Amino acid sequence: MTESEQPRRRRSRSRRRRRARLRRALLAGLVAGCLLLASGGWVGFRGWQARAHLINAAGLARELSAQVVGGDTDRAQRTLAALQEQAGAARSATTDPSWHVARRTPFAGDDLDAVRRIAVAIDDLARHAFPTLLRADLTSLVPSGGRLDLAKLTAVSAELSQADEAVQSTRRDLAAVPADRLVSQIRQALTDLRGEIDRLASLTAAADQGARLLPPLLGANGSRRYLLVSQNLAELRATGGMFGAYALIEADKGSVRMGRQGSSASFGRFVPPLKLSAETRALWTDLPGMYPADVNLTPHFPTAASLYREMFRRKTGTTVDGVLAVDPVVLSYLLKATGPVAVPGGVPLASEKVVQTLLNESYQRLDIKQQDEFFASSAAAVFDAFFTKNVNPRVLLSAFDRAITERRILFWSARPEEQRTFSDSRMAGTLPEQDTVPTVGVFLNDGSGAKLGYYLRPTANLTVGECRPDGRRELRLRVTLRSTAPKSGLSESVLGLGMAGDPYTARTLVSVFSPAGGAVLDARLDGSETALGSGTERRRHVATANVEVGPGAERTLEMTVLTAKTSVGQAELWLTPTASPWTTQVHSAPRCDQ
Repeated sequence: MTESEQPRRRRSRSRRRRRARLRRALLAGLVAGCLLLASGGWVGFRGWQARAHLINAAGLARELSAQVVGGDTDRAQRTLAALQEQAGAARSATTDPSWHVARRTPFAGDDLDAVRRIAVAIDDLARHAFPTLLRADLTSLVPSGGRLDLAKLTAVSAELSQADEAVQSTRRDLAAVPADRLVSQIRQALTDLRGEIDRLASLTAAADQGARLLPPLLGANGSRRYLLVSQNLAELRATGGMFGAYALIEADKGSVRMGRQGSSASFGRFVPPLKLSAETRALWTDLPGMYPADVNLTPHFPTAASLYREMFRRKTGTTVDGVLAVDPVVLSYLLKATGPVAVPGGVPLASEKVVQTLLNESYQRLDIKQQDEFFASSAAAVFDAFFTKNVNPRVLLSAFDRAITERRILFWSARPEEQRTFSDSRMAGTLPEQDTVPTVGVFLNDGSGAKLGYYLRPTANLTVGECRPDGRRELRLRVTLRSTAPKSGLSESVLGLGMAGDPYTARTLVSVFSPAGGAVLDARLDGSETALGSGTERRRHVATANVEVGPGAERTLEMTVLTAKTSVGQAELWLTPTASPWTTQVHSAPRCDQ
């Protein structure tokens, strides 16, 4: 072999080795591609199966929820068996090895992982939460014959706690699923399921707390006395409405009866005023300590309730164990369960018209003395119907759930150990000093001295804005108040003091509470800068604007609000309950650390 031929042969062998390596690589790639396609097809098939099972399970879960709360045990048992079969099949369809591998792929992995966790959540509910709820007799939470069976209530408490623990665990697992990068269909399915489980969690938490707290509250260990106060939404206050009519409720061993009734106006004026915190006094002067109608200028219900309790003690010499506040909208929900209720000397109260009857028509046709009598007899009639009629427990529990979610039922116990057990629930009305999610409060206080709150139609929009270099985040708030009041024809009782000048103009003090540790930066009313009152309450900056709305008009208040240091892209609104529900929208944003 010549010297010139050797390099050629070496180059030829090198080319053959490269071609062989290329063929092996192509073959390996082809095999891998075939396996991946086969796996993808299998995962797709299993995903189609999981989807079908999940759709069936979702429908069955809704049916079961209604049957459990309604006490339809026989049908609920059959529905539960079908739900467990569908939920188990959905979980199985997302468990095999190919799905496990696919969940780690860079593109579809997040979506497949979310589907898997949705299937697990529904299966866990079907196997742990719903069977326990089915064993528990939820009718024990409903009064019968004028009393609650405390022994039955105590017996069901352990099962309700077990069910609530399972639901809350599932809720936490789903909350940990990142949703930002999911395809729209799966993200929507996850959002819907979170909403359903949030609703279920509020029900089980309320049932658990009720079963644990109601026995001592209703006199299992000795008689109790409470003040039931009606919040008059026609004259707005931060927690809902001015404390108007009251009734003394007495409970002993599960039996409940209504005692003396009266009007808060009968308390008169307290001089010197009751002692207030420096923060409360700086915001609202001495008014909450002087007048029972002003104790809830603050949105922190424990402050308002404790002040009202002390005023009642000084006026009557009677010390109560707590304060329960409701409003006419709550009555409209309860009347769906009881049916219409006749009021002596007045019109029947029906669910569809009770808000209009109590907050508007009564002021148009009755004088002040007749109004007080009508409010007192209305409260007594609904109370009697609630405790003595055979009501549908499903409708009743649903009514309570909705009212508590909207913060229309508020309760404060004068016993600190009891107050601590539910102080983080909506029913406690506690303004927290720490936020899990940045929360902006929008609270309304009437400044007209009139009953024009009935005609207000409020709207609130909150948009999560930019991430700042200091770790805080900007929120943009827009609040619109529209008045549907007529320009003439209202009675003196409705027009009241007319402190806005024009008696048909509603003057409303709009107080915006920043998230805990945050601040309100600026405010514009109808596009122009506006003056603000300022203060702090429970680690929140408070900015108050005077907004006057004429009949048929609307005004828009815009504010820029800062959070404390946070990376989250969500925010929440806490609003004063009103006669007409708020129209709200919250626009979230990506996390700052993404």
